[in-house]
Amino acid sequence: MNTPNNRRRRESVEKIERVFVDLLQTRELGDIRVSDICKQAGLNRTTFYANFADVYALADSIRDKLEQNLAELYREEIETGYNSNDYRKLFRHIRDNQIFYRTYFKLGYDNRYRIVAYDEERARREFGGRFVEYHMEFFRSGLTSIIKLWLQNGCRETPDELFEVIRSEYRGRGICPPGSGE
Repeated sequence: MNTPNNRRRRESVEKIERVFVDLLQTRELGDIRVSDICKQAGLNRTTFYANFADVYALADSIRDKLEQNLAELYREEIETGYNSNDYRKLFRHIRDNQIFYRTYFKLGYDNRYRIVAYDEERARREFGGRFVEYHMEFFRSGLTSIIKLWLQNGCRETPDELFEVIRSEYRGRGICPPGSGE
């Protein structure tokens, strides 16, 4: 029986995802065929189509899993409505899952990502309610660019060092993340 929690099905899905992510490191999404994935995974096409409509659905599934996994890191903050602005957790997660984040950005999900939640209420207070959407976009774009560069450089700096980069950008503006010693 091919149920969602069937061990064999889970293993097949994991193989498909691993092969797909590996292929994305050297190819563009539009150049990857279901047959390529199946051949490398040692699975037949019916197994692929039993789990995914096409490679785009597979890409979306990987994005969703990464975002869910990341949301789990911040679950307590989300549930309590408290935003610590501590990006070290994020940076550790990225460092430990580099290939998935490279894939995430390569697929262009950073243009509509849900990786980083911006504390809109705090921004309204800090900026007097003026131009908040511009401040949010500036922050998201800057953070995304820093993460991409960090990934491109193999995450050489530690999560604490990268957090210091973010913190230093806000030093003197009265909006340093809590726990930053400011």
